[in-house]
Amino acid sequence: MEKIILKNKIINDKYTDYVYEAFDIQNKEETTVEIPVNFHDCKTFNWNIGVIYGGSGTGKTTLLKKFGLIDDVKFDNDKSLISNFDWLEPSEATKVLSSMGLSSVPTWLRPFNILSNGEQYRAKLAYLVAKADTSDTILVDEYTSVVDRDVAKAMSNALQKYIRRENKKIILASCHFDIMEWLQPDWIYSPIKGRVERPDCLRRESIKLQIYRCRPSAWSIYKQHHYLTQQLNEASNCYQIDWNGKNVAFIAILPFPGVGDERTRRISRIVVLPDFQGLGIGKKLIDYISGLYLKLKHQMYIRTMNPTFGIALTKDTKNWMATSSNLKIPGPDTSGRKLIYRPSYSFKYIGPIIDDDTRMIEMKSESYQYWHVNDLSLF
Repeated sequence: MEKIILKNKIINDKYTDYVYEAFDIQNKEETTVEIPVNFHDCKTFNWNIGVIYGGSGTGKTTLLKKFGLIDDVKFDNDKSLISNFDWLEPSEATKVLSSMGLSSVPTWLRPFNILSNGEQYRAKLAYLVAKADTSDTILVDEYTSVVDRDVAKAMSNALQKYIRRENKKIILASCHFDIMEWLQPDWIYSPIKGRVERPDCLRRESIKLQIYRCRPSAWSIYKQHHYLTQQLNEASNCYQIDWNGKNVAFIAILPFPGVGDERTRRISRIVVLPDFQGLGIGKKLIDYISGLYLKLKHQMYIRTMNPTFGIALTKDTKNWMATSSNLKIPGPDTSGRKLIYRPSYSFKYIGPIIDDDTRMIEMKSESYQYWHVNDLSLF
């Protein structure tokens, strides 16, 4: 078996002498680390995702460099995030960012340096995977080391879907095993074991979400991540989603009498915080809330200009039906103003009734202290 042998000279002084004496260690002039290299099995099957897994100091970065140069992505902070993807057409840039779970339009328009750690990490991943050809191997060191562990799961799920859809190759070096079931790697290499292992299908844990009624003031957490006006109609019925005690999503419902009767409703706001995008939480949320309202005889409508969300609804013909105004080009304006065409997606919920507790919908505003929490599961 091939080995990488790393030797480093030691300059001895009173500090090293102290350690030698305290722990009865013989004086050393150099340190030697041996790292086994055995990636031959990777050449015997087709793969998209590989992981070099081990603790700190086990040689993950050294092994990763065996596959090529580890790129360090640099962003121009004088430009918006999306403008840094200037080798792509704008529509393609939005698709790549959305594929990495960065589907927040306001995030696209901000410079890289003011994004959260999770957003910055996703942006770097988006840049690397977009630049790579199918013949390249993308290399990422210290994968998810600087992000919250729930954020790491969401990020890993988005990444693996994109890599497999585009048939690209990526190798990630990580000291975290909790991402494996979300990445579903084709192989894992442990420097300690010194061999490539092909894991069986790793079953993802079920994500347990909690949804509850909240006051419109909760919108303050989410408004900076929505592409429309930050103002929220105070008449909205508002709901929040939590995951492991963290706020992750918000949805607001308003009456929609112009389309149907007094019982007709529309989703006026839906936001998933950027760190938790890529898991399908937004889609799960609107399906659930629409089915729950339907139990109380309320028809639900939604209109969105977000292409990623619009395309997802277009594909889900079991639960959502396009309305007559879906993607309709505005007609001439008698005022003489020049109208700009925007792709607006419009749908009506036609899915099943959600037979769950409806008290959080029926409750009155003065009853907020008696929150009714419903559970919602993903995967």
